[in-house]
Amino acid sequence: MANYPQLDNASGVWNLRDVYGAVMGGYWPNANNRAIVAGGFTPSYTSVITDFNMASSGTTTVFGNLDIARGEFGAMSNFTRCVFAGGNETPGGTNSNTLDYVQFATKGNTANFGTIGADSQRTQGVGGNATRGVFTEGTSDTNQIQYITINSLGNAVDFGDRTLSGTYAAGVTSPTRTCFGGAFTPSTSNVIDFIEIATTGNAVDFGDLSNSIRDAGGCSSSTKGVFMGGITPSYLNVLDLITIASQGNATDYGDLTSAARGNTGVSNSVAGFSCGGETSPAVVETINKFVIATGGTATDFGDLLEPTKNSASNSAAHGGLNDGYQGTRPIPFQEVGGDLGLFAGGSPGTISTMQSIQISTTGNSQDYGDLSSAGRFAVAGAGSKTRGLFVGGETPSGNVNSMDYVTFSDEGNTADFGDLSAAKRGAAGLSNNTRSIFGGGRDPSVTNVIDYVTTNSLGNAADFGNLTAAASTTNGSFSSNTRGLFSGFNTVPAAPGVMDYVTISTTGNAADFGDLTVSRYGVGGASSTTRGLFAGGVSSNVIDYVTISSTGNATDFGDLTVARYYPSGVSNTLRAVFAGGESPYQNVMDYVTIASTSNASDFGDLISGLAGMGPASNGHGGLVGG
Repeated sequence: MANYPQLDNASGVWNLRDVYGAVMGGYWPNANNRAIVAGGFTPSYTSVITDFNMASSGTTTVFGNLDIARGEFGAMSNFTRCVFAGGNETPGGTNSNTLDYVQFATKGNTANFGTIGADSQRTQGVGGNATRGVFTEGTSDTNQIQYITINSLGNAVDFGDRTLSGTYAAGVTSPTRTCFGGAFTPSTSNVIDFIEIATTGNAVDFGDLSNSIRDAGGCSSSTKGVFMGGITPSYLNVLDLITIASQGNATDYGDLTSAARGNTGVSNSVAGFSCGGETSPAVVETINKFVIATGGTATDFGDLLEPTKNSASNSAAHGGLNDGYQGTRPIPFQEVGGDLGLFAGGSPGTISTMQSIQISTTGNSQDYGDLSSAGRFAVAGAGSKTRGLFVGGETPSGNVNSMDYVTFSDEGNTADFGDLSAAKRGAAGLSNNTRSIFGGGRDPSVTNVIDYVTTNSLGNAADFGNLTAAASTTNGSFSSNTRGLFSGFNTVPAAPGVMDYVTISTTGNAADFGDLTVSRYGVGGASSTTRGLFAGGVSSNVIDYVTISSTGNATDFGDLTVARYYPSGVSNTLRAVFAGGESPYQNVMDYVTIASTSNASDFGDLISGLAGMGPASNGHGGLVGG
């Protein structure tokens, strides 16, 4: 089992935790190891997309077809989708501004994604991470860099400029940085420059390649970038290495089996592959493989379906995706969770709309369905891995005791779950995979009542206990799998900085946990398995955090992009998203990485400015391990 490190030294029977980790980490055969090679010159341009499994040498198969036959273009990918950008439709003739894409999991033809700018149509210099794809070079010796959000259809947007103008660059990438190497300016160049993927702006000098080249291939692990081959004008077999995080000149790292230009590169976290290319004067089908960590002379891996140069290629496990989702290590079993976030109802007015986001990818919210009962605001939300609950709220006719539910896997309207103990608005909800709890609210006076339900069993709520004071909380809550916290109280008497906690599996009154850094009400809450965040509140952009298992006062985490109260928070185990809020009504969605203190970044927009939405997600801290 040498190919599967987490199963080393296992005798005969492997536990499910280890097998799952091997799959998620890309060690198990056929898991996250799909590479695709599209189009290119064969000697005419082709539309064929081929694929192969990087974990097992040999066979390439037909994946599907591009929308148009073309070459001299680029491909950007995350672990689910590959996007192809631009290209040359006829040698020396028509260029393409097309963006099209495929999903790695489903073989077939491409679908339309959008368009690119006219000056970046031969996009061989590409990079990016799980969220954003970046590309450079074009038809008229441009220095333009453009980008796309990989999981959100739309046209490419200007990013900045390279330090030089030219064509035929190669790209290598980490989760945070992309480096572009070489170019035809019209002479060949040894320049390497780089951008930080998350921050638009011009490229900065990185260092130099060992040779002035153009038309090389590029591939990367999470830390190393390798430029492969190219033309000087002599054809090269050189592998050039850089450490992506550290500026400096490239160093000789080994050799391809033969000198090549117009080759294209793919990688997983372990190995790099050079696919096809021209080896003066022949176009070849050869795939070379080398170990990225050690370099050395490449070995023959197998063959493409036909000799091809200037193709576009990428993979579901390239170096830019070793950022906690895929890569050299398995995702810890207890960290694997869902990625869907829902927001239901809200004000101004009273709406019944539910909106959805994929938490791990930025972008605008999408329509998911409607609440089955009347539109309302100040809704509480909670849920299990499979089911989301939206309870209470205020309609034009007054408060309601309705509890609605939705099955996360089925887009559409909610169904009736049962009734709260009283008609109320402004309660806060939290949950693990078994039980959902709703604390406080106005019925019409503020109440300290905590209700609970068994999430996957329809029925009316039962009494859980009481908060430490009568309070309207409105989404100021989060949980781990064992403990839930409420805060941001609008209380009688006033105590807006208090945090209460409950043990989810044990009915009883809440106890004091500690205090927020800034006393305020109307906060939003979200959590990982261990850490909880309270964000915003009246006249505040503050984000606080606590370790859920340890009572004590909150610590400053950073700031929202906009101060607001009654935002709604959803999360998976890695990222929290805070959406909407009031003062005035906001359509802003911010996100943070829960484990790392920092200010929030823009995620995208809601369909309109809303506050008091009911939040639910299928992968928050309370849902792992369940």
